[in-house]
Amino acid sequence: MRERTALAHLRHFTEYRIDIHACNHAAQTVGCSAATFVFARTMPEPHADNIPGNVTWEPSSRNSVLLRWEEPRRPNGLILKYEIKYSRENEKVASVVCVSRHRYAQHGGFHLALLQPGNYSAKVRATSLAGNGSWTGLVRFYLLGPEEEEAGNVYVLLTLMPVVLMVGVACLAVLVFVYNRKRSTEGYPSGTLYASVNPEYFSTSNMYVPDEWEVPREKITVLRELGQGSFGMVYEGVAQGLEEGGQETKVALKTVNELATMRERIEFLNEASVMKAFRCHHIVRLLGVVSQGQPVLVIMELMTRGDLKSYLRSLRPEAENNPGLPPPSLRDMIQMAGEIADGMAYLNAKKFVHRDLAARNCMVSEDFTVKIGDFGMTRDIYETDYYRKGGKGLLPVRWMSPEALKDGLFNTHSDIWSFGVVLWEIVTLAEQPYQGMSNEQVLHFIMDCGVLERPENCPEKLHELMRWCWQQNPRLRPSFIEILESIQEFMSPSFRALSFFSKRKRCGSSEALEAETEQLLAGKEEEWEGPALSPHSL
Repeated sequence: MRERTALAHLRHFTEYRIDIHACNHAAQTVGCSAATFVFARTMPEPHADNIPGNVTWEPSSRNSVLLRWEEPRRPNGLILKYEIKYSRENEKVASVVCVSRHRYAQHGGFHLALLQPGNYSAKVRATSLAGNGSWTGLVRFYLLGPEEEEAGNVYVLLTLMPVVLMVGVACLAVLVFVYNRKRSTEGYPSGTLYASVNPEYFSTSNMYVPDEWEVPREKITVLRELGQGSFGMVYEGVAQGLEEGGQETKVALKTVNELATMRERIEFLNEASVMKAFRCHHIVRLLGVVSQGQPVLVIMELMTRGDLKSYLRSLRPEAENNPGLPPPSLRDMIQMAGEIADGMAYLNAKKFVHRDLAARNCMVSEDFTVKIGDFGMTRDIYETDYYRKGGKGLLPVRWMSPEALKDGLFNTHSDIWSFGVVLWEIVTLAEQPYQGMSNEQVLHFIMDCGVLERPENCPEKLHELMRWCWQQNPRLRPSFIEILESIQEFMSPSFRALSFFSKRKRCGSSEALEAETEQLLAGKEEEWEGPALSPHSL
C-alpha cells in the first residue's frame, strides 16, 4: 500500500528536498531508517508576477518621461526583466521596450526617450523564471509641443511666485523660533541619548567591503536555473569582461535567498571570500562578486557535471540519468582521488583546514576533472548528511574523525580521515557511509574505534589507502603529499602538468618556492592546458 500525505503552506515556485524516514515512534528519531528523498518544485502562483498598483509617470525632459511602478512582492523565483508596451494616440502599431531588472533598479522605473509631442498610453508587465505576469492597466500621459511648453512656463511662474514668497516667510519664522529656543536652553542637555554596548569597537565580520573582485551587475546575464544551494538558488549565466579581450565567459551564479537577513547575506559573501586566496587547478575558482544591489551574486567557475556525489550516482548502471558511461575503472578512481588530494594538499600548504571534505563538496568539470568545491555552500542540498550534536551546529558525523567527534578538533589529520571516506564513496558510487545506522549510532561507532567495511569488489590499492587514512592515532595518518606520492604513477599527463603536487616537486618544497608556484598558477595555466580527458581514457 502506498502512503500519501500533503504538505501545505509551502512557498510557491520553490524547489524542496523532501526526506522520508520510517520510524517506530513519531516522537523519537533514534532507530529510524535511512532517508529516501525526492526533489520537487511547487507550482507557480498565477498572480505572483503581477505588478501591484498603478504605473505612474513624470516628465524628465522635453521629449522623455519617467515611468515608475512597483516590483512584484513575492514573484515566482527571480524577476528577469520588464516589458513596456506604449503607443501614441492614433498609431496602430505599439512599441515594446525590454527593461532589465538592473536598469529598473537604477531609477525605480524606466525613461522613455525621443518621444514626439502628443497623447500616449503605456502598460508594463514583469517576466520571472516562471514566465510572464499580466499587463498593468494603461497609464496615459501627454507631451507638450514647444509653443505649449513656453506658454505653460509663464503660467507656472505666475502661479508659483506667491507660493514661494509664503514659504520664505514661514522658513524665516521657524529660524527665529529655533534661535530663541536654543538661547533659552543653553547649558542644559536635552534630546535623546543613544547608547552602545561597546562604542569603542565594531565587528568587521558584520560588514562586507567591495574590492577588486567586484563585478558590475550589468555585465552578468542569467541563463537558466541549475539547482538549490545552501544560501539560495544557483544559476548558469554569462559574464562579460572576466577574461582578457572582453569575451563572454560561462559561469555559475550563486544567489542569496531573498528572505535572508543582512547577517546571512554578509556570511554568504564572507564564505565566498575565503576562495579569493586560492589559485589551484583542482579547486573551483572564484571569478567575482556582485555585492552592490540585490540579489547578491557570487560568480564561480562553471562545473557542468555537478557535484561528485550526484555524478557518481549517475554512473550506476540502473541510474535513470546515466550519461551512457560505464562505471569508473581503477585508474579512473585513482585519478579522481589524486585530483581531490592535490586540491587538499594545496589547502594544507595554505594552512587551511577544510572540515567538511566529502563527495558532495567536490565538483566535476566538463572534462571530468574533479575539484574541491566552494566552501560552506552545499550544506542545505544534502542536509541529511549532517547531524546536530547536543544543540550545536550541524556536523557531518559520517565523514568526521574520532578526535573531531570527541574533542571538536579539526586539522589536516581530520581532513585525511574524511578523504578516506571520500575514497569509500568513489568505490561505492556514492553510497551512504554506515548505511543502516542512525547518526547517533554512527557517532558512537566511530568513537569506539569503528571504521567502514571494505566495499564489495574494492581494489586492494584503494582499500590500503582507506585503512591508512583511518588510523586511530592521527599522527600515523599520511599527509596529502604522501598519498599523492603513493599514486603518482597512475596519474594522467595533464595532472603532472597542472597539479600543485607536480609543480611543488619541480620547484622544491621550501616556503620560498611557494610564491613561485603561485606565480606559475596565475600566469601559465593557459600554457599548461592539455587535451580534454574523459574518465575512461586512462
